[in-house]
Amino acid sequence: MGLFGKSDSKSPDERVKDWQGKLRREDRTLERQIRRIQREEDKVKVSLKQAAKKGDRDVCAILAKEIVSSRKAVSKIYSSKARINSISMQMKNQLALVKVSGCMKKSTDVMKMMQQLVKVPEIQATMMELSKEMMKAGIIEEMLEDTMEGLEDEDEMEEAAQAEVDKVIAELTQGALGRMPSIVKDEPELEGATAMPAEASASEEEDDMRARLEVLRS
Repeated sequence: MGLFGKSDSKSPDERVKDWQGKLRREDRTLERQIRRIQREEDKVKVSLKQAAKKGDRDVCAILAKEIVSSRKAVSKIYSSKARINSISMQMKNQLALVKVSGCMKKSTDVMKMMQQLVKVPEIQATMMELSKEMMKAGIIEEMLEDTMEGLEDEDEMEEAAQAEVDKVIAELTQGALGRMPSIVKDEPELEGATAMPAEASASEEEDDMRARLEVLRS
């Protein structure tokens, strides 16, 4: 029986190169996802600045939370990219080990990283396939789904810390939001005529931006 079983005709070198090719492909997938999220974030920033000029604090707060969430999503994707690169490097080490000892060594580090990567929706299918192949090769053991950790991650994404929201608002408005109420009071005749349309427009923009961000994160 060969290293990867009777049904596997590939050599260890070919198998590792195949794995590394798949890892590089999924890394590029994550990079494209980052760029999509950042493009949507730029649109939300524009909407937030527009809402700030109108003095709409509620809309600004909601849009700022969306920006905080998108930045957290990007941060997690970068962490996934780092895990992919680390696994690729460890595969090189495994190949060197095969040349010396004739077999691959079980790696708890690779198993832990794969456990995290199979939870990433954008690359889940490929990571599950790779994990099965690595189990057959003896590099990792069967992985158990950690449902509690996934739930904690969702909670973190849903609840943006108020301090972060305030920081985003301050960053994008440069204090303009705080001055808006006094400007509105100076021109009371415009308030009644423009409040309803402005509120409706801001609400539509907010719903549109939130919908696009949800599509990207799903």
